[in-house]
Amino acid sequence: MTAIERISLALVWTVTGFAVIFLLTPLVVTVAVSFGSSAVFTLPPPSWSTRWYQQLGTTRGLWPSLVTSVQIASLSTGLSLVLGTLCAIALVRGRFRGSEAIATFLVSPLMLPGLVVGIAMLQGFKAVGLREAWPSLLIAHVVITMPYVVRTVLAALSLFDFTLIDAARTLGCSYARALAKVLVPALAPAFLTAAMFAFLASMDNYPISIFFTDAWTKTLPIQMLQYVEERPDPIIAAISTGLIVLAVISLVIGDRLVGLRRMADF
Repeated sequence: MTAIERISLALVWTVTGFAVIFLLTPLVVTVAVSFGSSAVFTLPPPSWSTRWYQQLGTTRGLWPSLVTSVQIASLSTGLSLVLGTLCAIALVRGRFRGSEAIATFLVSPLMLPGLVVGIAMLQGFKAVGLREAWPSLLIAHVVITMPYVVRTVLAALSLFDFTLIDAARTLGCSYARALAKVLVPALAPAFLTAAMFAFLASMDNYPISIFFTDAWTKTLPIQMLQYVEERPDPIIAAISTGLIVLAVISLVIGDRLVGLRRMADF
């Protein structure tokens, strides 16, 4: 290795280290503050305590908002998997003009600011007479989670050999059974990866959810914003730590079942 290559490698690792520190420092600070005994955000804390985690069980409005977020995230992820997979199959197998434009349109919610998408959907829902909070939230979250499914499944389908389905049909399988026996197992890693990102995106979504909540139907991020306005204490850090743990658990499960390197390939 030449001197220039060694310098370049050292520079790359230095920049990578700074980027990792920059991204992880807020998470470490949040976790540390959540275990402090102080009633304000203090680091380092005067002493270590789990008082804020103990208060989670009695925090007003926390559990209803958590249940709402889990329900919305689970249903929107399931619907996105079905709709996104069908769209991806149509784009890969279809022979029509404008398929690339349609693929770009399907992932466009990831490219636009959340506030813009939220305002557009709010006006659209009002135009069709949809004013109930729960179904509005569900539809909105399907819109913002389906791009993860379409993008991931499209990448997986581009590597899939569809002649395997024809081979299964020649062996006596119906078309639906061939899909279930051949296509679904082959795309299982893509489904898992897409579901994981879609679920986390729904659980953490704030800029779109804020347009469709009311006094009785609130998602967890909206409830957390209300806590910040009413009582800015480290209980917010405790809730945030729970969301961090959820993301870590999802990554561990994905690593065990699929592998982080393969997940990154999608």
